Amino acid sequence: MPLFGKKKPSFEGGGLVLFLDVHDAMHAEKVLKAADYAVKLVAPPPELRRGCDLAVEINLVEQPGIERVLHEKDVPFVSVSPIKPGTSGILEIVKVTDFGDWLMVKAANMKLSFEKKSGIIVNTSGGGCPDIPYLHAEMIGKRLDEAPRPRDLGFTLCALMLDRALDESLALWRGGIKT
Repeated sequence: MPLFGKKKPSFEGGGLVLFLDVHDAMHAEKVLKAADYAVKLVAPPPELRRGCDLAVEINLVEQPGIERVLHEKDVPFVSVSPIKPGTSGILEIVKVTDFGDWLMVKAANMKLSFEKKSGIIVNTSGGGCPDIPYLHAEMIGKRLDEAPRPRDLGFTLCALMLDRALDESLALWRGGIKT
């Protein structure tokens, strides 16, 4: 069910670039966005995973150009796989819980809670990655739009998911959550 009327962007003729390593998937997304491709990090269906819990969703029509950019930038990937009928769906990893004055946004196993009125981050939790305590200390007490980006400070899947939670939190807060 879409949150607050927001629909997940889809790519006609969609495909997934698969990776062995989380860092490679994160780097590929950055490189491809810098090359003006419309891409998105997603959790691939279990039957398509190749060692990494992340993939980059692409428009399959752009596969040759995307592969060229990844090769030119030395970003290792396993393969590009079309999303075929019968493949279980790309997993939605963001959930929102309303606690009255606060909102908690959960992305995979990472949670970010903020005060609705002020946008002040009151808590982060989840994950067992080594960069999470540092990210928590850097974000707590800051307004959503002033907080550092976890994906710029961290280097793990937990940092990436906390960044995804921050993105969703910003969108909800800027969209005028009813308090």
